[in-house]
Amino acid sequence: MAQNQAIEIEGLTKTYGGSGKQPPKQALKDLNLTIPAGSIFGLLGPNGAGKSTTINILAGLVNKTAGRVKIWGFDQDVNPRQARAAIGVMPQEINMDPFFTPRAALETQAGLYGVPKAERWTDEILALVGLTDQAEAYARNLSGGMKRRLLLAKALVHRPQILVLDEPTAGVDIELRAMLWANVRRLNQEGMTIILTTHYLEEAEAMCDEIAIIDKGALVVRDTTQNLLGRMDGKTLVVEPESPAPADFALPEGVTLERRADGRLAFTYHRKAVGAESVLDAIRAAGISIRDVASEQPGLEEVFVSLTSHHR
Repeated sequence: MAQNQAIEIEGLTKTYGGSGKQPPKQALKDLNLTIPAGSIFGLLGPNGAGKSTTINILAGLVNKTAGRVKIWGFDQDVNPRQARAAIGVMPQEINMDPFFTPRAALETQAGLYGVPKAERWTDEILALVGLTDQAEAYARNLSGGMKRRLLLAKALVHRPQILVLDEPTAGVDIELRAMLWANVRRLNQEGMTIILTTHYLEEAEAMCDEIAIIDKGALVVRDTTQNLLGRMDGKTLVVEPESPAPADFALPEGVTLERRADGRLAFTYHRKAVGAESVLDAIRAAGISIRDVASEQPGLEEVFVSLTSHHR
């Protein structure tokens, strides 16, 4: 792999042909992206941004119009079988044979990937995703959460170097979400590269080393999670006063005050223009005694909205 890249995408373009009065739709426009091996990488974007198209091309389910894709060092056009074998995909949609048991589904999936019986790890996968007790139950009788666990299990049967999770926690309960992320961290610690798409931006913020945001089929930004969060300069100092604050008092230029319903005072400012100490000096000058103080900074959601709104 070039410079330890799990995925290398160059000039990736996908155009869906129009029919009748419908013009052709360009889902991806000259997309360039690399994903480091061993990382947990977030692929984010609004609905219709091109995330699913990108994933389907990586999985070999959709043919690209133009560009070059290498998966674990294998060019899709030159070594399609090796490229496909290097990646496992947990799809967003639940799609499985209702008359298969989890064990049968995993054995069948392993057979489709050409995994010899001696090298299969069906029991270990079932234990990993918490389906050992349901191993012989028909898939149609599994709960929605258990079906999602089975989707993850099927993506792992051929021991892929790269695991793609497409909206894995959409509509699942807290217990399943915690189980999923614990397993993802374990797999990543064992060397597996994880690619995550999610609408829960707090998950991407907590899980991902790096994030790429795409919109309208093009790359908007790609950076480490911490650098993206650092792009937002705003900060809020939240003060809980010992007694009700005066109705009006002087604030440094560029500082705004929000009086919250619980009596706390939220002072918002730009860190490059105003220091926290000057805000605290203004509070003390107003005769306000501080019982407690905390700071709030923009999360990934604010960064996401800012970048995609500007791009549109």
